[in-house]
Amino acid sequence: MQDKTKLLWTPTESFQKNSHLSQYMTWLKKEKQLAFPDYQSLWQWSTQEVADFWQSIWEYFDIQSEGTYQKPLSYEQMPDVKWFEGTRLNYAEHLFRKANEAHPAIIFQSENQAYTEISWADLQKQTAQVAAYLKEVGVGAGDRVVAFLPNIPEASIAFLATCSLGAVWSSCSPDFGASSVVDRFQQIEPKVIFAVDGYQYNAKAYDKTAVVSAIIQQLPSVEQVVFISYLDSNASLTEERPITTWDQILQYPSSNLSFERVAFDHPIWVLYSSGTTGKPKAITHGHGGALLEHYKYLAFHNDVHQGERFFWYSTTGWMMWNYVHAALLMGATIVLYDGSPSYPELDVLWDLTEKAGIQHFGTSAPFLVACMKKGLQVEQQFDLSNLRSISSTGAPLPPEAFDYVYEHIKKDLWLVSMSGGTDVCTAFVGGNPTSAVYEGEIQCRALGCALEAWDEDGHAVDNEVGEMVITKPMPSMPIYFWNDPDDIRYLTSYFAKFEGIWRHGDWIKITPRNGLIIYGRSDATLNRQGIRIGTAEIYRSVHKIDSIADSLVVNLELSGGRHFMPLFVVLQKGQTLSKVIIDQIKKQLRADYTPRHVPDEVIVCNEIPYTISGKKLEAPVKKILMGLPIGKAANKDAMRNPWSLDFFIKFAENLRL
Repeated sequence: MQDKTKLLWTPTESFQKNSHLSQYMTWLKKEKQLAFPDYQSLWQWSTQEVADFWQSIWEYFDIQSEGTYQKPLSYEQMPDVKWFEGTRLNYAEHLFRKANEAHPAIIFQSENQAYTEISWADLQKQTAQVAAYLKEVGVGAGDRVVAFLPNIPEASIAFLATCSLGAVWSSCSPDFGASSVVDRFQQIEPKVIFAVDGYQYNAKAYDKTAVVSAIIQQLPSVEQVVFISYLDSNASLTEERPITTWDQILQYPSSNLSFERVAFDHPIWVLYSSGTTGKPKAITHGHGGALLEHYKYLAFHNDVHQGERFFWYSTTGWMMWNYVHAALLMGATIVLYDGSPSYPELDVLWDLTEKAGIQHFGTSAPFLVACMKKGLQVEQQFDLSNLRSISSTGAPLPPEAFDYVYEHIKKDLWLVSMSGGTDVCTAFVGGNPTSAVYEGEIQCRALGCALEAWDEDGHAVDNEVGEMVITKPMPSMPIYFWNDPDDIRYLTSYFAKFEGIWRHGDWIKITPRNGLIIYGRSDATLNRQGIRIGTAEIYRSVHKIDSIADSLVVNLELSGGRHFMPLFVVLQKGQTLSKVIIDQIKKQLRADYTPRHVPDEVIVCNEIPYTISGKKLEAPVKKILMGLPIGKAANKDAMRNPWSLDFFIKFAENLRL
């Protein structure tokens, strides 16, 4: 059958030649006598000779370390893998290696703060001052430092200072409710918390001082509080525990920034899963694994060069916030924005792109779809002459959005659709600066990522939809989940279905071009507007409402980047669904979590379907609503109440999406 997939962009010869990827291939040929005719052959080598590949990354980027290692990789069978044993290094040390005064380190803008630039010298000075404060209050390697902060320079500086000491960082966005934050931070017992008085979003001010107090009260391990007056310069916080303001920290004597080198697998940060089956999993990554992976990806798959401006719209609660800082490894300027991407208009980020001279613009698929639906003529309105790549993640980018980028944003542009996860704080699949972009396709599997599509029996399939699996270890896979005795949650999360094989939970197809198409989540996690949300979070909140007896939620990823998230509820006896109850549900979800947790529709049903062992059948209900036959959607023999599915079958028949 003839391939009719539309070709949208082809890199010029100079674009390819100047890419880090081409330069790396030249280096391999000269230094290792390894010649590869194309990307696919390079990828095959990187996933077959895993130890040799990561050894080459260590050498190519000249990793600064102490100690020696016998071999790059021990115990190749996942998950019992050890990388570069015997070495000590520090991620933050590498972030400052290309500090220079020719370009700013950080550019920042928010809804209520004007465009500003922070030099590398100022970044280094303030990081040293925060590190000095943390040392003074007893923070050392392994201690946890957490932040309840928006995407502001203070958050970046606090992270860098924490990382420089070998302490462990974790952060949540202030649009999270107190219970959601406590569910995360309580697990890791932080010593210090950085907190903000509030933030502005969509022109509305949100005072968070009461939430901050509620969080601190439930974190008995916290010994020190750093308070940042961001919304109101006169804001204050009253707590029993010692409080230091950000301004007070910046009065500390300026000293040279030093770095505590720690073991390769020493924890760098804790990120969190969505909490589908209980409290969010505390996913912990190591200094060395994150460092090697981020060097590889920012250089070879994002092609970020020294002095370029790298932007990604994110919050501090998403792994992309951590990822953004990796651009500093390349000597690039990171661009931060705090606020709504649609205030005062949907073009605010494109205006920032022109103003900051951004070369690499990172966003989510729903944002590009929103621009498309709004009919924004971006190229006509803004000077995007510096812009050379747009990256999209968080959800599959629909083909029509690919077309929109090239028709109305910029014709000569490298569109990088990528997909990864909090689990590895990087992308498994993404951009290739040496190959073409085709409509609706991700360009390639990332180097060192042995990704395959498998059928239910564990056989690799090509050009058909299968489970996304990783068959070889990657250094940025979690070192463990925090407070997970015997690694039970860790093993269950990735290795329960195929022994020794990482099952990620995405439906994926590998095309004849070795491109990829992702079809959404294969598990019950809600991928809501590019953010993963756990059903357990929904239930914990909804069940605080007395009139609700039970509930089930799913999210359907539809064509054109649309979503439909219905919440099915069983009411207490004698109750009827009213606007009052619906408003209660919405208000409770916003208070506990975020606006993204609010369902699109609330629907009454008589009974929620359960397995014999007492688990809600979220995935089968989703399959039914997506139109799969009942025989393929659910196993009634494994159900406690198989008759309950009749409601959802009938609902699906009348559903118009």
